[in-house]
Amino acid sequence: MGILSPAIKSFLKLRTSVIDNFMLNPIDTQKRVFNDLIGSAQFTEYGKKYGFEHLNSIAEFQQKVPLNNYDSLKPYIQRILEGEQNILWPSEITWFAKSSGTTSDKSKFIPVSKEALDDNHYKSGKDAVALYLSKHPDSKITSGKCLVIGGSHQLNQLSEDTFYGDLSAVMMQNMPWTGQFLRTPDLSIALMEEWEAKIEMIAQSTIHENVTFITGVPTWTIVLFKRILEITGAKNMLEVWPNLELYLHGGVSFKPYKEQFKLYIPSDKMHYIDSYNASEGFFASQDSEEEEGMLLFLNHGIFYEFIPMDEFGSENPTVLTLKGVKQNVNYAMVISTNTGLWRYVIGDTVQFTTISPFRIKITGRTTFFLNAFGEEVIVDNADDAIAEACKLTGAVVNDYSAAPVFMTGKTNGTHEWIIEFEKLPCSLDVFVTEMDTALKAINSDYEAKRYKDIALRMPIVHIMPKGGFSNWLKNKNKLGGQHKVPRLSNNRAIIEELLPFTQK
Repeated sequence: MGILSPAIKSFLKLRTSVIDNFMLNPIDTQKRVFNDLIGSAQFTEYGKKYGFEHLNSIAEFQQKVPLNNYDSLKPYIQRILEGEQNILWPSEITWFAKSSGTTSDKSKFIPVSKEALDDNHYKSGKDAVALYLSKHPDSKITSGKCLVIGGSHQLNQLSEDTFYGDLSAVMMQNMPWTGQFLRTPDLSIALMEEWEAKIEMIAQSTIHENVTFITGVPTWTIVLFKRILEITGAKNMLEVWPNLELYLHGGVSFKPYKEQFKLYIPSDKMHYIDSYNASEGFFASQDSEEEEGMLLFLNHGIFYEFIPMDEFGSENPTVLTLKGVKQNVNYAMVISTNTGLWRYVIGDTVQFTTISPFRIKITGRTTFFLNAFGEEVIVDNADDAIAEACKLTGAVVNDYSAAPVFMTGKTNGTHEWIIEFEKLPCSLDVFVTEMDTALKAINSDYEAKRYKDIALRMPIVHIMPKGGFSNWLKNKNKLGGQHKVPRLSNNRAIIEELLPFTQK
């Protein structure tokens, strides 16, 4: 590693000049990306259907190609899963990133092309590190290894040549040897499916490595830290990895976890960098710890559009390119990618914190959601789980609201629910168990976090007296009209207001 370190730093330094170029020329860069995407896909089935060969402008593309979500693209994706090619994207696709989040399926399967891996995910990962090194030229992260806490993959039963797994697993399986050399643990451990055994093996195999930076979801990272400290008897992670200096996180808000991480890593020299890396693409990374927001990656195989949230869901919403966006306005993000997701409404809402350069922050989802631990529970999931629990316990529910209970140093996280029953269940404990079971059946990410209580323990449920939610709305002068009880929240502001009403 010592020999490679200067070469790696030199390569990453070259990446900063490319980043500087798209920061200075954002509109032209996005036009080039658009033209490359349309030109590449013009003879695919989707490209022929919408006349990509004859499109002359972005405006014409927006006029002729419909906005999509997973459900509208699912028929095409299903055919690719079954082995058909040249449907949405011209190159052969044999890998899919599996994640939760749709209203109709437990899991969604996002096609991952070679171009998406090379020109988006891997390139963006390099650029995220390059941005960090540009601010910290004396950093020694390249002298050690990156600890990657990833997922697993398995053979897709629809076609023996098609594979799916968590995005991190797909990336690790296809990573060039240079990337494999720079990361830990061993691939056989990183791709294990059984999380309890996996955490144990990661802990045992990495405690003697020179880990200088970490990437992963905060939930699992904390679980790993706890186990390593149990094994080693160390007081904090710096006694195990003295050269640890960077944590590249994403997927969920890091705010609730930052103080916990400071306890595990008590150092002013530790840096925390936010990134926006989803199954659909690696979109942005924090380029400055002083500036709010993440730098939007503009030449990484993705063309961006934005729908103002006050028009989202309308029949003909305004859809903007970068040229038309404004700061501090909530937008639904729309992407067209080098894996064939055309005008795909990803489901996240963002705001631009700066326009020059274009920096964004994630503000939520286009629907209410719970994603404090990477579980991606949406309202439809919660509605279905409650309906199943009601059916099995004879209960009738009037309304509900749920929020996370964040991890502490001693206890794992959970979801806290307040439920108003019209008719009480035969047993509240049975109701909670059935609701939890149904959520695990509906949502694979929730199921993974609940596995053996490793990250999420059993939900907490409080009974709201009849009329309690109405009293809360009345107290806020929001009773009646279009005002509704927020079903799911990703912070505790609303549930803390509601809890006193459960005592009345």
